[in-house]
Amino acid sequence: MPLIGFLINPVAGLGGTVGLKGSDGVAEKALMLGAVPRSGERALLMLNQVRRKDILFFTCAGPMGEEILKKAGTSLINIIHHPAPDTTAADTREACRRFLSENVDLIVFCGGDGTARDVFDVTGSQIPVLGLPAGVKMYSGVFALDPSAAASVLDNLESTGRRDAEILDIDEEAYRSGTLATRLYGIARVPVLGEKIQPAKNIFEEQDEERAKDEIARFITRVMLPDTYYIIGAGSTTERIATHLGVKKTILGVDVLMNGRMVAEDADEKTLLSFLDEKTPARIIISPIGSQGFIFGRGTQQISAEVIRRVGLDNIIVVATPAKCRATPSLHVDTGDPSLDSAFPESLQVISGYSIARRKNVGR
Repeated sequence: MPLIGFLINPVAGLGGTVGLKGSDGVAEKALMLGAVPRSGERALLMLNQVRRKDILFFTCAGPMGEEILKKAGTSLINIIHHPAPDTTAADTREACRRFLSENVDLIVFCGGDGTARDVFDVTGSQIPVLGLPAGVKMYSGVFALDPSAAASVLDNLESTGRRDAEILDIDEEAYRSGTLATRLYGIARVPVLGEKIQPAKNIFEEQDEERAKDEIARFITRVMLPDTYYIIGAGSTTERIATHLGVKKTILGVDVLMNGRMVAEDADEKTLLSFLDEKTPARIIISPIGSQGFIFGRGTQQISAEVIRRVGLDNIIVVATPAKCRATPSLHVDTGDPSLDSAFPESLQVISGYSIARRKNVGR
């Protein structure tokens, strides 16, 4: 019988749709802005896809695990920690200490990079861990691609291998001000099952990259349509497009442009939806996260499933430099809406230079 430590960070990802670029220390502000907790939904998506019934889950009372396990119809549950109503990182660390004392085979946590660091503070590399992505960024290499992939790992736990995975420390204050500052926090152990686990984010800094970004920007700005909203995702490649238009972009946020002018800076989901009606056409320009390949679902929660549906899958423009394309085997989407994820085509065109494009498979 597999023994699984299972915990949910109830406030993970709250800052995503409201444009706060993280949840560390801003959960209350996110709720005031209208954010809706979704980490429980993500956990339920995973549990509903787990086929085996012989797993004994060690978990926390209330929203940190018990409630969702019972909602999924799980019967083998052992409550090992009773957190206060307002859960904190200390509850995550205490739960992990108790998981270790129960000699669990694997710890599955639902959260983002901050939760991964809290788990690692206790477990180190003693025991394999698996992140169920529910945060905003999730640049670390300990996360399953999506809830379905995490469920597959649990169903086939005895067949999994093990590998080292980087846990990255993201300075969220710097991130909110437009600077991506990362450092290696530690090396964890993760289960390996095919391509179900994402790699850590890779940052490309080759000189040729800058030339390629200019060529992409020169091409995109030439073909942009008049009187059309362009929702521009985060990243240095998309920033270069704005620079060629003479506009200063929010490098780690989402902006809206029309006719070469900024109409919404660092927009949240609500703002994006306010521009999308049946009268005015819209496009999304997005660049995948290096090596991971995610175009939606990692650091882009403002561009929600509803935003994508209103814009339309045919109106998504993916841009990436040749080096990033080479290091990215396939593209991935994890919008939180499985029906939308499955509606994406088998491959997407990626603009990688001036009038140069290649097709990349969309991982399933």
